[in-house]
Amino acid sequence: MNAKSKQDVTLWSKLKPHIELIAACFCGVLIIIGWILSKNGAESYSTYVYVLAFIIGGMAKAKEGILDTIETKKLNVEILMILAALGSALIGYWTEGAILIFIFSLSGALETYTMNKSHKEISALMDLQPEEATLLASGKERRVGISELKIGDQILIKAGERVPSDGIIIKGQTNLDEAAITGESIPVSKTINDEVFAGTVNLRGTLIVELTKTQEETLFNKIILLVQSAQSVKSPSQQFIEKFEGRYVNVVLIAVLLMMFVPHYLFHWDWKETIYRAMVLLVVASPCALAASVMPATLSAISNGARHGILFKGGVHLENLGHLKAIALDKTGTLTKGKPEVVDVLYREDYTMETFLLHVASVEKYSTHPLAQSIVAYASKHSILDLIKPETSEDISGFGASARIAGVTWKVGKADFVGAEEARAFQNGIAETLASEGKTMVYASDQQGLVGLITLKDVIRQETIDAIDKLKSIGVQIYMLTGDSQATAKAIAAESHINGFVAECLPETKVDEIKKLQDQYGTVAMVGDGINDAPALATASIGIAMGEGSDVALETADVVLMKNNLSLIADAVLLSKKMNKIVKQNVFFSIFVIILLVCSNFLQLLNLPYGVIGHEGSTILVILNGLRLLK
Repeated sequence: MNAKSKQDVTLWSKLKPHIELIAACFCGVLIIIGWILSKNGAESYSTYVYVLAFIIGGMAKAKEGILDTIETKKLNVEILMILAALGSALIGYWTEGAILIFIFSLSGALETYTMNKSHKEISALMDLQPEEATLLASGKERRVGISELKIGDQILIKAGERVPSDGIIIKGQTNLDEAAITGESIPVSKTINDEVFAGTVNLRGTLIVELTKTQEETLFNKIILLVQSAQSVKSPSQQFIEKFEGRYVNVVLIAVLLMMFVPHYLFHWDWKETIYRAMVLLVVASPCALAASVMPATLSAISNGARHGILFKGGVHLENLGHLKAIALDKTGTLTKGKPEVVDVLYREDYTMETFLLHVASVEKYSTHPLAQSIVAYASKHSILDLIKPETSEDISGFGASARIAGVTWKVGKADFVGAEEARAFQNGIAETLASEGKTMVYASDQQGLVGLITLKDVIRQETIDAIDKLKSIGVQIYMLTGDSQATAKAIAAESHINGFVAECLPETKVDEIKKLQDQYGTVAMVGDGINDAPALATASIGIAMGEGSDVALETADVVLMKNNLSLIADAVLLSKKMNKIVKQNVFFSIFVIILLVCSNFLQLLNLPYGVIGHEGSTILVILNGLRLLK
């Protein structure tokens, strides 16, 4: 391909998305020229110009209408408008017919703009995916296409480069820009064994990453597929409008045929007036504005959500969310961070906090239990880095760990493991009070008896309480479904301002509770992130998954929150309510305008030019009203 051909292709690719708008504008220019010619006595020339305006402005919509009619074997609004324009021309109203074509093509260009705007979110994401990666094999670096990468491959990612596929860091540390995945602008610190996602940017340093997923399975690719599928799934309102439109078009055509004869014989109108009024009826009764009431608003709202980290799997879920009455929340990973954190450290008077933590962390260092890892991490945060290597150590499953340090045997674990009586009596029975707050106790003892205790808690996310209060303020009832004990659930519920809770839930229990809430409230959402939440997500009216959740939860849910931020649920509900409100405004406005114009025409108060402006103007207003949701 030569340079000129390449330039032509580039120019066409830039113009193609705007071709409908260009055709509409050109049609408008031709109408002005035709009108000037007709006013200066050149009617024959103006007719040729109007014919050209008809062809250029109406070609796209005429083709769309004819192909759709052939495919569905049903008449549609495009056919009505083409017939109305041709009818206007046949009775000598070339200017009005051309204006009708112009405004109709302009409204079509606006709808196309809405579609392109929503697709732009996907295109922007796809552009973030690198085409090549640096593969490490046999100690050598080699640039390969990302399609060649497979699970287990090790790749080199330099500063400034994007991560080509999901994986685990095996060497290096960095700050990653994860805005493409979560929408969060603040970089996230990553080090060895941390997970990285395709499409994110390595801001500093060099990483070696071992791939854990194929290109098709990456979170990045799933986001793209979610947004694509969302645009093809129609909302109940859109499905109703499309069914109604098909029947309504037939009614309009029958009414127009009757209008061409009945008034002449019944009201003694002359034939010219009768046919003229029939053409006006064909124009003003067409449901263009009604047809455009839902889709532009829905696509705008889906695009808005995607831009802010809320992925809807279809307009149906977006519409339903506005009717939400209650939400059931999983605790771990949803309300809370999903990782236990040290809250209290209490110890005997002959120890300091540093010496106590040093010995406990030294015992726990070799344990794989999540509580043990949290204690070691807490000690590390308090600059206790040089842990003592135990002379002997033993991990007792279900109880705790023991180790011999400097000739002293230490035990760390449950109360029964270190001495139940001492544990209960420690500091005047403080353990019972701490347990009632939903905290988990880890006790430590040496040869002299109980040394102290450490409490841990799955801490509530910082934004959780504000999110719950925000949801309650818009009339949504909040419930928690958790597998934790009654005491822990009660403490978490009180702390997070939840209306009610059910503790010690198995996956099937959560399903039963969702059904009970549906019987009570109607539209109920379930929010979760784990495999055990998938049945409840599928059962709920709307399943909402946290973006860092399991693949099963992401696949099952109807809405995905990429930022793992509960406040996004309130934003999504408000977006849905706003969309539903705009759709209702559009539908009522469209019907009102049609009724007003039809009645005015029957009373012979409406001329064709005003009928064209009123009908097509209402269509443009409806589309512009839907586009407000892009902001």
